[in-house]
Amino acid sequence: MDYKKFFFNSINDLKKKGEYRIFKDIGRVSGSFPVAKNNDLKKDNNIIVWCSNDYLGMGQHPFVLEAIERAMHEVGAGSGGTRNISGTNSYHILLEQEISNISKKDSALLFTSGYVANQSSISVLGSKLKNCIIFSDEKNHASIINGIKSSKAEKKIFKHNNITHLESLLKEVDISRPKIIIFESVYSMDGDFTPIKKIVDLAKKYNALTYLDEVHAVGLYGENGGGVAEEQSIMNEIDIINGTLAKAFGLMGGYISASKTIIDFIRSFSPGFIFTTSLPPAIASGAIASIRYIKHNNELRKKLMEKCLIIKEKLLHSNIPFIKTKSHIIPIIIGDTVLCKKASDELYEKHKVYLQPINYPTVPRGEERLRITPTPLHTDTMIDDLIYALKLTWKKLKLKHAA
Repeated sequence: MDYKKFFFNSINDLKKKGEYRIFKDIGRVSGSFPVAKNNDLKKDNNIIVWCSNDYLGMGQHPFVLEAIERAMHEVGAGSGGTRNISGTNSYHILLEQEISNISKKDSALLFTSGYVANQSSISVLGSKLKNCIIFSDEKNHASIINGIKSSKAEKKIFKHNNITHLESLLKEVDISRPKIIIFESVYSMDGDFTPIKKIVDLAKKYNALTYLDEVHAVGLYGENGGGVAEEQSIMNEIDIINGTLAKAFGLMGGYISASKTIIDFIRSFSPGFIFTTSLPPAIASGAIASIRYIKHNNELRKKLMEKCLIIKEKLLHSNIPFIKTKSHIIPIIIGDTVLCKKASDELYEKHKVYLQPINYPTVPRGEERLRITPTPLHTDTMIDDLIYALKLTWKKLKLKHAA
């Protein structure tokens, strides 16, 4: 086999389809977010980032930075090993306690990312529960999909947020057979919420475990930032909650929270937890600070939601087509791979607005989009500049307006 030719042709095929991904060299400037640097330019290179997952700007918050610096000087840079072999630090233990507290669970377990937390946890649950069958929403994240695949458990995919279809699938399975229903609280591409209570009710009726991915909700929703399940007062009825430290909390790492027995089970059997180096203690310290700050200070979350409402109203008045949801995620549909990339490039190069194009396989072909993720740190002037840039770009590229 000509390996070189195979790799070259595979990449070339992506380029022809317009699906080849280009990573922009963005220079984050501490204390200036969402202003950043376009490192491809030597001068006049300030840009405004509109697609970051650092939803509250906590990645540059002084409270967080001070906690990281203190821990780094105290214990050094790395953890020194896996959690089992010299890599468990008091900061890891304290962080897991903070997570279990905001999740209203007995226990929690840290992973190196939300992706790894999902993939590792779902894989071990599906493989160890004998004859387990997994019910998964059709729009679940790739980490969930790959976790199910690696578990080799039987799976049934239910239509997105379709409770009737989910129940029809559950009815087909023996009540005593092990089952897991896996779903998200906020879906990152469409920004829509899940009817959590209805899924929980079905899980009770048909004897299934519930596994809820809250990565795009933790830190933003609920009194303590626990997520949508906390906001809907149903957190205690969810068996396993997955979350991340890399979005609203502004750092890196992922976690699951559940009963002590479930956490101990995953801790003891999951290769993705056992055989990987633990998070740097300084990162864990920063995450503790971020969680505590958000838990006791609601002003950033309130301001974020206010900014979202302003942007949605301005998009509506400008006839820019976007998916109307109640969440903090604002998807602008373009529906064409090439045009989506052109729109992103035009905004970036001409207007200093950074909105990354989102194409297949992240979204289905024909649903290509730009996704605005506002923060409380975007000013009114930045919002006006964004809307003006979108209007000019839509006109120049002759993109479809809202009906």
